[in-house]
Amino acid sequence: MHRFRSLSSRPARIMLAAASTLALGLGVAACGDDSSGGSSGGQINLVAYSTPETVYDEALIPGFQKTSEGEGATFKNSFGPSGDQQRAVIAGQPADYVHLSIEPDMQALVDAGIVDSSWQDNQYKGIVQDSVVVFAVRKGNPKNIQTWDDVVKPGVEVVTPNVFSSGGAKWNLMAAYGAQINQGKSPAEALAFLKTLLEHAVVQPGSAGDALTAFTSGKGDVLLSYESDVLEAQKAGEDIDYVIPDDTILIETPAATTVDAPTQAQDFLTYLWTPEAQQLWADGGYRPVDQSVLAKNKDKFPSPPGLFDIDSLGGWEKVNSEFFDPENGSVAKIESDLGVSTG
Repeated sequence: MHRFRSLSSRPARIMLAAASTLALGLGVAACGDDSSGGSSGGQINLVAYSTPETVYDEALIPGFQKTSEGEGATFKNSFGPSGDQQRAVIAGQPADYVHLSIEPDMQALVDAGIVDSSWQDNQYKGIVQDSVVVFAVRKGNPKNIQTWDDVVKPGVEVVTPNVFSSGGAKWNLMAAYGAQINQGKSPAEALAFLKTLLEHAVVQPGSAGDALTAFTSGKGDVLLSYESDVLEAQKAGEDIDYVIPDDTILIETPAATTVDAPTQAQDFLTYLWTPEAQQLWADGGYRPVDQSVLAKNKDKFPSPPGLFDIDSLGGWEKVNSEFFDPENGSVAKIESDLGVSTG
């Protein structure tokens, strides 16, 4: 029996992290690349996956800079595909705060000695926000795409990122796979569904953000996407709709500070779990991990009846090896047969 979890029943955990402050010099704080402002503080090198760029730049960083802990903080930001970001940090890109789309990318930084192995030891297991995989469709949903079976109907063109650079792509495929398991299909049948799904992919861009751009530029009939991405696109005026399938996966994205990060970077991470920041996440289209804040936004974020998490599929360590290993993974074999890069 697989373990399914609704957003309203996340188990409580004991909060271990505590905030502290540190003045790091004079500066000017603002948001975005090389942002600055305030009277004291230092630079925080922020490295993250592609999709939350807007909410960081327009809401979370300015919000932190208004707090006593964030006074004078400056930010130098880098956003991109999660896999590419973790490889860049390992190769030497400066990073004080990292926010990646999947746990294996964070584990790679732990293995490299860049992030401490205790990064999950807090009330929220190191997760700063949630989302779910949805179907973005053309306005009015002209092909009436409501279910996973509709996504693979003849003539339907799919847009989803490449799993070998994008964490979002892995969430998409695990949503599709888990949905089949949830509906009573065998693992072999669920894997066959992934093959059919990828055969329908008209383009596989490098990141979730690039996939959204491809879709809004006219590619495909349906985009597999973070709910948060689609909500942000609608807010920006894109003429698209979306469908939350009954069976989909809870997207949990990990964040941590690096071992050599200044105290103010930890203060920023701690701030992201405050009710104020959790509401800013919600305003930006992300599901809060603070259950009280989520409850206040329940109309915006309905819980699908068949919602499941990655643990119900064996956890990221098992999933990443079984499906996404570039040499031996089942998805790597499918993509290679389709002529898609697994590099």
